[in-house]
Amino acid sequence: MNKLIASALLIAAMVFSSAAVAQTDKPTIVLVHGAFAEASSWNGVVAVLRSQGYPVVAVANPLRSVKSDAQYLSDIVDSIETPVVLVGHSYGGLVIGEIAGSGRNIKGLVFVAAFAAEIGETAAGLSGKFPGSSLGTALAPAVTLTTGGKDLYIRQDKFHDQFAADVAEAEAALMAASQRPVTEAALNEPAGASAWKRIPSWFVYGDKDKNIPPAALAFMADRANSRKTIIVPGASHAVMVSHPEAVAELVLAAARSN
Repeated sequence: MNKLIASALLIAAMVFSSAAVAQTDKPTIVLVHGAFAEASSWNGVVAVLRSQGYPVVAVANPLRSVKSDAQYLSDIVDSIETPVVLVGHSYGGLVIGEIAGSGRNIKGLVFVAAFAAEIGETAAGLSGKFPGSSLGTALAPAVTLTTGGKDLYIRQDKFHDQFAADVAEAEAALMAASQRPVTEAALNEPAGASAWKRIPSWFVYGDKDKNIPPAALAFMADRANSRKTIIVPGASHAVMVSHPEAVAELVLAAARSN
């Protein structure tokens, strides 16, 4: 009987060990929100990714400057032992594109209605490259900071239509109230790197985006030689909130790629 118990324990230990190895074989998904959003905007996406057994980190992006935000993200990525898939929304695309050097084990970049900037390009410049953005007229008066610079918010009464038109009104109201500001300087800061030139990229965005014109998003996806681009009909700039399954499936495709 003791031999049977010992054998059973050995088999159980082997199964547990195999499961642990399988778990560590999966990359960690690092989600980076953009301007006028916060980490909870990824909640629906996180739920899908976790249901598939992937470790996930939704970063609280400071939204202070491209360079400093990238350094903050860099510190987080450097603490992760597994390979990483970086996912950026909107301005977060600039941030993920800034840090993917230095030999880090980053296997993919996923741009979710996000900027994939060339060195020297800015978020403001790219959003104005093609007609269609109405963000400028939806902004509240800038908040002057005692430390210097200005913080930008979307007016709460404009937020639903501008940022999240396909999100339920009650949820969009919560998003408007909890939005995190971006500095005016960050939106006009030139990108210092273009990681999409050497790391595979994937793109997803909605055809009703009012922050970044769909034509600009299509231009950036094509320029980056996107492995797969998903255009979600009727989706707003908050496509990760309104269509978390579509976004998560693309992230999973990046995570499973060779």
